[in-house]
Amino acid sequence: MEAHQHSPDSSSEECTVLEAPPSKNTCLQHAAKVADLYCSACECPLCEDCVSEHEEHPQVPLSQALEQHRSRLQERLENVQTRLPQIADALSFVKEILQQLTNQRASIEEDIQSSFEDLHKQLDVRKSVLLMELEVTYGLKQKVLQAQLDSLVRGDGDISATCTQTEEALAGEPCVANLQVERELGDRLGELVRCGLPCQPEENDQLDLVMETDGLRKSIHNLGTIVTTSAVASQSEAMGLGLEQCVVGHPASVTIVTRDKSGGACKSGNAILSAEVFTPDGSIVDGEIVDHKNGTYEFVYTVPKEGDFSLALRLYDQHIKGSPFKLTITKALEAEVGGATLEFVSPSTTTATNSAANATPSTGSSEGVKRRGKSPGQKKKGSKRASSALGTPRRKTQNPIEDDLIFRIGTKGRNKGEFTNLQGVAASSSDRILIADSNNQCVQIFSNEGEFKTRFGVRGRSPGQLQRPTGVAVHPSGDIIIADYDNKWVSIFTCEGKFKAKLGSGRLMGPKGVSVDQNGHVIVVDNKACTVFIFQLTGKLITKFGSRGNGDKQFAGPHFAAVNKNNEIIITDFHNHSVKVFTPEGELVLKFGSNGEGNGQFNAPTGVAVDVNGNIIVADWGNSRIQVFDGSGSFLSYINTSADPLYGPQGLALTSDGHVVVADSGNHCFKVYRYLQ
Repeated sequence: MEAHQHSPDSSSEECTVLEAPPSKNTCLQHAAKVADLYCSACECPLCEDCVSEHEEHPQVPLSQALEQHRSRLQERLENVQTRLPQIADALSFVKEILQQLTNQRASIEEDIQSSFEDLHKQLDVRKSVLLMELEVTYGLKQKVLQAQLDSLVRGDGDISATCTQTEEALAGEPCVANLQVERELGDRLGELVRCGLPCQPEENDQLDLVMETDGLRKSIHNLGTIVTTSAVASQSEAMGLGLEQCVVGHPASVTIVTRDKSGGACKSGNAILSAEVFTPDGSIVDGEIVDHKNGTYEFVYTVPKEGDFSLALRLYDQHIKGSPFKLTITKALEAEVGGATLEFVSPSTTTATNSAANATPSTGSSEGVKRRGKSPGQKKKGSKRASSALGTPRRKTQNPIEDDLIFRIGTKGRNKGEFTNLQGVAASSSDRILIADSNNQCVQIFSNEGEFKTRFGVRGRSPGQLQRPTGVAVHPSGDIIIADYDNKWVSIFTCEGKFKAKLGSGRLMGPKGVSVDQNGHVIVVDNKACTVFIFQLTGKLITKFGSRGNGDKQFAGPHFAAVNKNNEIIITDFHNHSVKVFTPEGELVLKFGSNGEGNGQFNAPTGVAVDVNGNIIVADWGNSRIQVFDGSGSFLSYINTSADPLYGPQGLALTSDGHVVVADSGNHCFKVYRYLQ
């Protein structure tokens, strides 16, 4: 007994030796006994008095059981912790969608206010109805996103708290006293691993306003509609033969079915859907999306060459189920149609011909197989210009070809002077050529002689960053204006490449081309919305016109714009195979062009420019050529490109020294040609 009596100044070390061991692995049933075994069946520690009660059960040393328990707990902790980055990403994404939804709401509210300012008092009632509809629609969508946000925040908090508790438990020594707590933590971690958190967005940020003013006084009681859907990318799907097989030069079709967060089919259209077919060399094949207004959409595309391709289908900038899809494009040498045999000839094997049939305009795309020719001279005779023959004549192999090409700059790559899917082109009065290098997310600047000067652009989705620059223009002030297709806005930079501002955010769906009129206003061609927007440099919307369709004042995938000396706006209407000229107020002045390969016909026009005489220069994407028209739309000539053929030309401009510069997208370079005005 005396051995256990100590004075107050006894060493703490001695106290530890005498008192700590009994409390470390003490049997839970027999307080005076030390447990040194573990019953695996009953999951409890055993002392020598407990062994007889568990003699038929499997037993292991307690130290081994504790180590196994720790190991399982550590594994569960690691499994749960792997969910934190996913939840963090989901939190950020849903917050961004919620913010964009709020921004859309603010933008549309501004549209509603400005539209109603010019109307009479009787519009006030309808104005209130629309604002109420906006609030209700916003409230419903905001409620879904906020509920999801709250759920994610709670899940994040639960996981973080439990992980912290578990890490604290694991930091201590393993002992029986903590076993029950650790078991409870393990169970909780297991529940957290299995719990389902809504990591996919359950709503979208779309809030659009459709405001038609034609016949306003006759239909005042039905004016305006708040447009939205409940479609989400994670539930929407694609189907159709266009996902299974495709033949070079033949249209392929894919059907997209949009669904809400529960998987229910959406019954209305107007969802923001994008589709891109990427070729093996990184360039993009254009196609057309048709909205059936019932929740389904059709994407029709034609691939110009065989090989392995990728099809990306995005809903609200998110891949739908299965996207991106892998496509294999094959070449059919012969195909039987209605008992007759048609022979499909690839562009690379097309021979030059001067037959009268080739000079006859095509009556429509259904009469033959569309293809990209290598140059106008390989298809037909062209009229002559003063400087050169624009249709390439039959040539003798010993004589070199003389065409209008001065020089070409670029190869495929990511370095200075290299490009990947270059799109828009602009020329400045300070003898500079600007190239929108789309897939490299930058703008490159060269001298008129082709000398590289500088480039700027940082990839990203924040203001001042570029995600997919497709159009570029130079303001009279010297500022550089860039259409950013994927960011859905237009960015304004100084001539040194420093970001100043953005415009069109919340209004634009897919800006492709930009230009500047004689008043310094910014003209934006919205490819997705099939609408032309005119902004002040401050970002204030002046007017907009156009909608999807094939009417005179409608567009189907418009691409680029130019402005003539009358301040009229010239638009290339890609899928309608035409060029249209409008007043600044959006009234049609002139339309010319049809689908085909003849003089004055187009197979999807892209770049456009106007010379000092009012002549209109057009890049013919599908026919891989450049045509020249007078101000009334009458065909004048070609620019001779035969020696180094174009392949899918995009943007086009006139340099300050009077040459034509064109983005040869398929060849990943830009070319400068002589041009006699």
